Amino acid sequence: MIPSQSIIRTDLDQLREDLGAEVLSQLAGRRLLITGGAGFLGYYLVHTVADWNLNSAPADRIDLIVCDNLVRGTPAWLARIEKAPSVRLVVADASQPLSGDLGPFDWIIHAAGIASPMVYRRLPLETMDANINGLRWLLEMARNQADRGHPLQGFLFYSSSEIYGDPVPEAIPTPEDYRGNVSCTGPRACYDESKRYGETLCVVFARQYGVRAMMARPFNNYGPGLRIDDGRVIPDFSRAILEGRDVVMHSDGSPKRTFCYSADAVAGYYRVLVKGRAGEPYNIGVETPEVSMKELASRLSGTAKTLFGYQGKVVTEPSAEADYLVDNPQRRCPIITKARTEIGYRPRVELDEGLRRSLLWYREQQNGDA
Repeated sequence: MIPSQSIIRTDLDQLREDLGAEVLSQLAGRRLLITGGAGFLGYYLVHTVADWNLNSAPADRIDLIVCDNLVRGTPAWLARIEKAPSVRLVVADASQPLSGDLGPFDWIIHAAGIASPMVYRRLPLETMDANINGLRWLLEMARNQADRGHPLQGFLFYSSSEIYGDPVPEAIPTPEDYRGNVSCTGPRACYDESKRYGETLCVVFARQYGVRAMMARPFNNYGPGLRIDDGRVIPDFSRAILEGRDVVMHSDGSPKRTFCYSADAVAGYYRVLVKGRAGEPYNIGVETPEVSMKELASRLSGTAKTLFGYQGKVVTEPSAEADYLVDNPQRRCPIITKARTEIGYRPRVELDEGLRRSLLWYREQQNGDA
C-alpha cells in the first residue's frame, strides 16, 4: 500500500472507532445530504460514510446524497466513491433551491461554500450566496419536511472561526460566547459576515420552527482533501517544498494559529450533527500548540527534510495581492471545553504527525484527488 493510501486507511479506521457506536449508528438506515461534498471537508465526510457502508449490512447503510456544483471538476476520489453502496452524486448549485425529488432527508450537512481567502476575496457575492441563500433554502426545506410529518433529525451548518474576527487579547483562547471583533466592510467581510448571518438563520429556525440546526466553527483545518492549490498556508508551504522551492511567507511570520487535522475535525463535525444542541455553536479545533507562521514554516520544512531531504529555506516576500493582510487576525486559538463535555469531541493527531501525513499525501497526489 502506498503511503497516501495507508494514511487514508489509518484515518478512516480512527474515524470508525471514534464515531461508529455513538454517532454513525444513529445515521444507519437513514438519508443524509452533504452539500459541498466534493470540497475539502467533504473529503472525509464522504469517505467516512462510504467506508461505513462498505462494512455494513444493507439495512444499516447510510443513504448518502453528495451535492456539489463541481465548478472545479469531479475529483478522482469522488468518482471512485460514487461506486460505493448507497452513495450518489447530484450536480447542483447549493445556493439555489434543490430539486424536491431529492428529499426528504433525515440529516443535512451544509458544507457548500468558498473558504479560501484567495478565492472568496475574488468572488464575494458567490461566497455570500452559498452561506446565506443556500442555507435559507435548506432550512426552509427542513421546516417544510416537518410540516409534512418528516422532521429532520439534525442539521449542521459550517460556520467559521472567522466569525470572531480579530479577538481582543483577553478573548484568546476564544470561547463560543465571545461576540467578535469583525469588520463588516473589509475585504474578508463577505465571508466573515455571511457566516455570522448564517448562524443567526440557524438560531431563528431552531427557536421559531423547531429545526434541530447546529453550527460548527472550524479552526484552521488541514490535511487530506485540502487541495494543494487552495491558497491557504499549509498547502502553499507544502507546494513550495514539493517543488523544491523556498517556503515563502507573505507576513512577518508573527500571526499565530492552532491547526486541527482533518480527520479529527470531521469526527467533531459528525458529533455536532448527532449530539449537539439545537441553535448552539461549537468550536471544532485544537487548543495547543498555538504556533506562529514562522514556526509552522520551520516545522513543515524540518519534517520535509527528514522525509525527502528538502534543502530549501524560509523567506519573506510581500504578497502580490494588495488586500492579503487586511483584517487578517493576529491570533486564532479556541477553547473547546463545550465540544469536549457536550458531544465527546476528542482530537488525537498531534501537529507534527498531521504535518507528516499531509506532506506524504500531497507528494502522491495533485489537487485533492488521492
